[in-house]
Amino acid sequence: MSTHLPPDTLAVHSIESFGTHDGPGIRFVIFLQGCKLKCRYCHNPDTITTSGGTLYPIEELVSKAVKMKPYFGKLGGVTISGGEPLLQAKALLPLLKRLKEEGIHTNIDTNGRVLNHFSRELHQFADLVMLDIKHLTEEGFRDITGARNKDVTLSYAAERESLGKPLWLRYVLIPGITNQPEYLHRLGTHFKDYKHLERIELQPYHRLGVHKWKALGWKYTLEDARENTEEEIQSAAEILRRYFKEVRVN
Repeated sequence: MSTHLPPDTLAVHSIESFGTHDGPGIRFVIFLQGCKLKCRYCHNPDTITTSGGTLYPIEELVSKAVKMKPYFGKLGGVTISGGEPLLQAKALLPLLKRLKEEGIHTNIDTNGRVLNHFSRELHQFADLVMLDIKHLTEEGFRDITGARNKDVTLSYAAERESLGKPLWLRYVLIPGITNQPEYLHRLGTHFKDYKHLERIELQPYHRLGVHKWKALGWKYTLEDARENTEEEIQSAAEILRRYFKEVRVN
């Protein structure tokens, strides 16, 4: 996708000035346009298409972020989300380099489905990566995303760990689909020896994006899925606390 954009430009879906669930502290969040997955629970399906978006020069985004610095405090900074930001990894490199020059904390919120020279180089300029783990079985991954080869995401995580760079995981809890003890133990077992994995964030399933699917004329295939009970959420968190230093429920 990024090869078709003008130089030093990113295709942006939207911008949020005071994000509080997109990494540490208060975040300036840049949602990029385009994603190769079509997750059944996606609450921003309008970011999926790789066409469209508003073209922003990188220096304009840097300028907006710098103006937000007084609100960041010690923890905040800029989060690049989407869509899938790694689809525009080549153009992201100069953006993150500039943000680091301005002393701004950088975070990439990704599904880790792009492994190339540019996505690998981004590790050096991303203070944090939040990685969305869809499912730990191939069948489950394919059911949720419509794509194959879950191991691409796991390879991305292993790459981050090998570089000694901070990593957070995110995992959506869907009753009967991902919120099963077997899958939670499998998730914990896979990552239990990671030394640079700081936390896992559980995101209980919700239906807030359903109207967007309908507005796009797309069929929402989780119509029968229910939200988790509080007991189910806490039970999942307790399982994962056996494996992870910190478990948060968003």
